[in-house]
Amino acid sequence: MKQEKLQEIIHYILTWLCYGDEEAAARVAYTADESALEDHDVIIVPNGELGLGIVLPDMGAVKVEQPAKGKAIIRTDIVYKAFFFISRAEETFNTERDEHDRFMARYSVLGHSNRMQMPTLDEHARLLLKLLNCPLPSPGFEHIYLTHDADAISQYRSIRGALGGIRRGESKQVWAALRDIHNDPLYTFPWLIEQDARVPGAETIYFIKHTQGRGYDYPQYCLRGRDYKRLKKLLRYSNAYLAIHGSYYGALPPIKYSKMYRAHYLRESIGQMERLIKAGYTDDFTMGFADEAGFRLQTTRAVRWINPKTMRLTNLTLHPLMVMDTTLSNKNYMNLTEDEAYFLCERLIAHVKMHHGDLCLLWHNSNLTDDTYHKSLYTKVLNLLK
Repeated sequence: MKQEKLQEIIHYILTWLCYGDEEAAARVAYTADESALEDHDVIIVPNGELGLGIVLPDMGAVKVEQPAKGKAIIRTDIVYKAFFFISRAEETFNTERDEHDRFMARYSVLGHSNRMQMPTLDEHARLLLKLLNCPLPSPGFEHIYLTHDADAISQYRSIRGALGGIRRGESKQVWAALRDIHNDPLYTFPWLIEQDARVPGAETIYFIKHTQGRGYDYPQYCLRGRDYKRLKKLLRYSNAYLAIHGSYYGALPPIKYSKMYRAHYLRESIGQMERLIKAGYTDDFTMGFADEAGFRLQTTRAVRWINPKTMRLTNLTLHPLMVMDTTLSNKNYMNLTEDEAYFLCERLIAHVKMHHGDLCLLWHNSNLTDDTYHKSLYTKVLNLLK
């Protein structure tokens, strides 16, 4: 059974590297037996670790030999390398975590090798397609996901929020917001809807909190309250999808709400992904590092998660998250100026477009206030997608 599971994983990775082309993948052998070149066009030589243990992959240039016309031997184990990153195997042996128990870019081999901002697996896929004399993916986007985590929908329209504003001398703003939610500085949803509509074909997803509102889950808006019901109607009218923004503490709401999920604080682990599968979730949008923008999975494309503990190919699809607004500006993360952030976004978007991948951005409705550059930056970034 273990060998069957391993073969299923190898078949999936080879097909995924070939952009879903089963016929192309069948022309590739994952073996050290070079006589397999008689029946295949490309051999990928294993490093002997897949299914046996977790080691760091070769992060150097891919070594290729072409012993005959139309034949190639790849001596860098790009199958194991794909497994290592899309399974998050690194997190099974590297126990470093931040104060929120998150695995960060600075702990990863990606951070140490400066590979975060290059989708290495897509580059390997491109090389493989060239060796197989297959057409390369046309430049463009497979999907554009404009996502927003609704951590709070208002600043002043709760008792605690109003009292806090009054204590800070913000009485005028408090009373304006209490009269009309559109005057509340965090209720930026109409503006986001207007901006997102400028990008043809984009899919907009709002991740809605379903928590008790305690600790790091504070604040929790009432899902049965008038403000949220009005917001829900507005978002539905704009054709946005509503998805689950999970609790900081890992609790999962009933699957009846949505099968799409993102962890609060991007706080996710292998154990949490196992719980997502058990609960019936199918799509996870958490896969970005909080402290550095780029390619945590080393790809721009969605991929089925391989559980590195059980060595099972699961039905949970991981959607790479390239950019989160606070990652760019937070002093504890990248601490970029607006110009620096824009040029980084431009570079990452160019990679996604070249590899015909999925672009996934995360902008919080609560970060569009006058004391940040995120409103201006979001406008500029969306202009790149029009």
